[in-house]
Amino acid sequence: MSQTSIERLREYLAQLPPQSQALLMREFERALERGQDTAVATLVLEQLRKIVRKTEADEAQPPRTDDLSRLLFQVLEPFLVEAGAPIRVGQIRRSSLHPIWQWLVRDGAPDKVNEFESELVRMPADRGQVEALAQKLQAVAADALFELTGPGGGDKSRALARVGPPSVIEDLYSVGAVLQIRDAIATLNEKLPRFLRAFGDPQIGSVTSALNIPVLQTPQLLPFALSIVVQRMTAPWQIIRLAIKIAASDDEIRVAATPYGVAVTIALHDLSCVAAILRMDIKRGHFDNVADNLKALHDGVRGLRTELDLRNDSAWGKQLASIRADISNALQSEIDSVPGRVRRILRQRPEKDIPPGARIDGTEVEETAALIDFVATCRNYASELAINEVTLRTYSDLQQHVERSTEQLVQSLRAADLKVRTYRQQQVQAAIRFCQVLFGDDYASLMSRAAENALTGERKSSRAS
Repeated sequence: MSQTSIERLREYLAQLPPQSQALLMREFERALERGQDTAVATLVLEQLRKIVRKTEADEAQPPRTDDLSRLLFQVLEPFLVEAGAPIRVGQIRRSSLHPIWQWLVRDGAPDKVNEFESELVRMPADRGQVEALAQKLQAVAADALFELTGPGGGDKSRALARVGPPSVIEDLYSVGAVLQIRDAIATLNEKLPRFLRAFGDPQIGSVTSALNIPVLQTPQLLPFALSIVVQRMTAPWQIIRLAIKIAASDDEIRVAATPYGVAVTIALHDLSCVAAILRMDIKRGHFDNVADNLKALHDGVRGLRTELDLRNDSAWGKQLASIRADISNALQSEIDSVPGRVRRILRQRPEKDIPPGARIDGTEVEETAALIDFVATCRNYASELAINEVTLRTYSDLQQHVERSTEQLVQSLRAADLKVRTYRQQQVQAAIRFCQVLFGDDYASLMSRAAENALTGERKSSRAS
């Protein structure tokens, strides 16, 4: 990027509220961990960190009053889900935070909120004091939410309706519960490893020890604790191993009978979300992350099928079967379409049917090459995702058709009429691009030289005549 573009990016990022800056930093850090868009992520992170450091270093600037809600809800960040995404246990809708904050300001604890706002304005930019204020605010909010949602006090339906729609009311209980155990969550974060690249017996033991906090063992709060663990894992589906260890059995009935059975529910939900993302990426023609998502789904489905004794007619068994069927249908439909696209581009039309100035769309060629690579990637995960037959058949057909068509198109260059030679050359270039994906660089280079020789031989023949 040019210096001007970087300055514009920095100005845009500086205008974002701190909560949005923190969210962006976290997302780009995760992208770097996954090895995705490293150039973009590195650039944006560098600018964000400069902005944050400058803000923290400016001691003359007091904290902003509109940061009060951010201070209150910062403990919820690991559990927030964006609008439109399906929600599971251990998660909270981000869209619920604003109505809850408005209720606190209006009805829940207006005097305390006003007091904290005044205190925040007068407070020097000291991290320790700001954190202490956040803890006091969270305690007040937790008490107010517990009074609203807890037992006693008669019919609370009208009071609850003043907060927001049913989805917000549903999140009220979770928000209040998490705010009440903020210290336990902080302790868990300190005890857990930053990354869990493997999840064998040693890691299961250390995680079990870290989770051994009484307030985190309740049915309502354990899913939130497990959500924190899942976010540290390279292979999130492996969270089921924690439940299997606690149950001392892989039988789904015994696993489900323990509080940790919710780990299987979490793993299945997260796999279904990855499947939904995969379907959407395929539908939009975005194949950058398809290989990673296919691997995650393949490993997750195989892990649940092999490490858990699931019954076909159980809720978990049916959910896993549904995930496999959805993936299979989405992949099979796209795989079936690839040979037709290849044939349309490489079809050796009679010269009389090729209009003057005909061209091959380069964008379509690259999209088709990406689809061929997609089929090749699917081969690695075909058996577990129930697409083995269609993938192997399609890949074999593609290899045979592209190899045969490339040789025929190269030969056609020798006798191609001058008016259609450009079109034939573009077809050959497309065929060589497909060869590169199917057979590798060496074979593609060989066919490229053959095409050059065909053109050279045709020119020599023309001059000789």
